[in-house]
Amino acid sequence: MQKIKEQLVLTKYDYEVILSNLKNGLVQATFNKQDAEELGAELKKAKLVDDEDMPPDVVRLNSSVTVKEERENKVLKITIVMPEKADIKQKKVSIMSPIGTALIGYKKGSKVSWKVPAGRRTFTILEVSNPINA
Repeated sequence: MQKIKEQLVLTKYDYEVILSNLKNGLVQATFNKQDAEELGAELKKAKLVDDEDMPPDVVRLNSSVTVKEERENKVLKITIVMPEKADIKQKKVSIMSPIGTALIGYKKGSKVSWKVPAGRRTFTILEVSNPINA
């Protein structure tokens, strides 16, 4: 899971949620050990902010995100949710899935690269919408 250039920005709440899931092993079904280790390393480098200080265009828990896959020029809109609320039919993706962890903490305009079963893909974050009460 290679991030391109920018520093990860997370709310303290999102950071605690992700860290708790990693430590408690709740992600084993969707997360391999290497991905978990890479995410842990990214979390250590993250800039933590309070909810009210979080920029509105940064991906966080419950964000609706529109991304463009660069190679195939496909646009995808998903919502990043807690693992128990994930439902691919409703385009709700777990924060602990590879795509969820790749996007979290990055802002509109960022390019993010990560491994998927078909190989490494690069995505550009086109739009980020956060709930008002996030």
